[in-house]
Amino acid sequence: MSYPFLKSKNKEAQNKLYYGDNIEVLRKYIRDESIDLCYIDPPFNSKRTYNQIYKNIGKEDKAQSQAFIDTWTWDWKADVGFTEIIENYNGVFTLQSIELIIGLSKVLKKGSLLAYLVSMTLRIAEIYRVLKPTGSFYLHCDPTASHYLKLIIDAIFCAKDGEFQNEIIWCYTSGGKSNNRYAKKHDVIFFYTKSGEYIFNDKEIRVPYSEKTLANYKPGLKGSTYTADVTLNKDGKIPEDYWNIAIASKSTKEYLGYPTQKPLALLERIIKASTNEGDLVLDAYCGCGTTVAVAEQLKRKWIGIDITYASISLILKRIEEHFGGSAIKNINLNGVPKDFESAVALANKQDDRTRKEFEKWAVLTYSNNKAAINDKKGGDGGIDGTAYMVDFDDKNKQIQKQILFSVKSNKTIPPSVIRDLNGTMEREDAAMGILITLYPMPNLVKESKKYGVYINKAFGQTYPKIEVISIAEMLAGNLMKMPTSVIDVLKKAGRKAKGDEQGKMDLE
Repeated sequence: MSYPFLKSKNKEAQNKLYYGDNIEVLRKYIRDESIDLCYIDPPFNSKRTYNQIYKNIGKEDKAQSQAFIDTWTWDWKADVGFTEIIENYNGVFTLQSIELIIGLSKVLKKGSLLAYLVSMTLRIAEIYRVLKPTGSFYLHCDPTASHYLKLIIDAIFCAKDGEFQNEIIWCYTSGGKSNNRYAKKHDVIFFYTKSGEYIFNDKEIRVPYSEKTLANYKPGLKGSTYTADVTLNKDGKIPEDYWNIAIASKSTKEYLGYPTQKPLALLERIIKASTNEGDLVLDAYCGCGTTVAVAEQLKRKWIGIDITYASISLILKRIEEHFGGSAIKNINLNGVPKDFESAVALANKQDDRTRKEFEKWAVLTYSNNKAAINDKKGGDGGIDGTAYMVDFDDKNKQIQKQILFSVKSNKTIPPSVIRDLNGTMEREDAAMGILITLYPMPNLVKESKKYGVYINKAFGQTYPKIEVISIAEMLAGNLMKMPTSVIDVLKKAGRKAKGDEQGKMDLE
């Protein structure tokens, strides 16, 4: 499977997938009052606790930096964002949101937590702008910073005509065990609307009454509001604001191996409740694409945004495997390099958040999304990705052999890089090595031929042991030619089940 980047911009497509920073995409591409529903599940490193943020006297204390390490830091981007808020950039910030951030800066100082809150304020203000007057907003977070986030949303939504509707508690049973505190078994989802007039399809999300409730129901009992409610709504009741929905775990068919994957049932309830068929759904942190997959299933139009190409690649893979090629053709893909100049621009990005994005894009594109990305920030041995192929050993037993990927963007590369790659392959007992270079490297191509070929016994196919491929060749359609023997590193999304009256999604 491949997604031809040279033909990726389908202007007639109803659905849009953006590869880039969501604040830039929101400001540049999403029109005022065009979105019916926005759901976001922003990244937030809350696996560690912080208990001393108010002792941060001008410096980040140990507890705070532990909570936000590798995720949020106060840097030039945070400074720019802070200035944009207090100067009311583009007129999207309310007086309350400006004063709130100024106040928080005095309490929290300019550290990791404030950097996170500035980032969220910038984006929530834009989300308010793009929502229709009847639109709904759901923000998914956890208790670590939910109290701050509610203040921010209140200052943007409720300061205008918006309304707070619910604090939804998503309950689950996995994870969060501890012997010295109560087990952490829930996330928080804030539900806001842009006005008092909004979509809420109660009949679409009703759940069955409990057996106890039905047993206590006495037909014919006059004057009972409770009885009348049960009589009028035999299909069930509107869910309470605590939702017992199982997580997407390894034991479920829908699991894709994505670390923060949310369950289909969770997004199905939100999208059914707050949109109708044909409405437009936005997920500005779309991750592995659960929101857009559910929107596609429920016949909603959608827009997805993510800053990592690994997510974009996985979403395309998920949509095609679940809905087929016609769904892929209905996607306008933006921000993915489709010529040499845009590939060079991606390789030269200085933003730490996109430090390895060129390598990720190159590996996933060349491997037809069959490789796994190496996300280590150091000590990766020059390996940017790994794929696996089926083969037989000397005893005719089926085994899996590694294919190692290395990506280089330098204008000049010495032949020693090929020798180093071969050494890594020998150390890892890998079958093959693929070096992807931004610029053509005939000297490396010549050097690579010295290492001979690899013969795959399982399929009787012969390949160069080390192959050198340039970005120009890749953009011209020269992609990895081993589809029959390379193993998918992520679980596949099963096809849409036919005859499914409930419209449930069944991913395998």
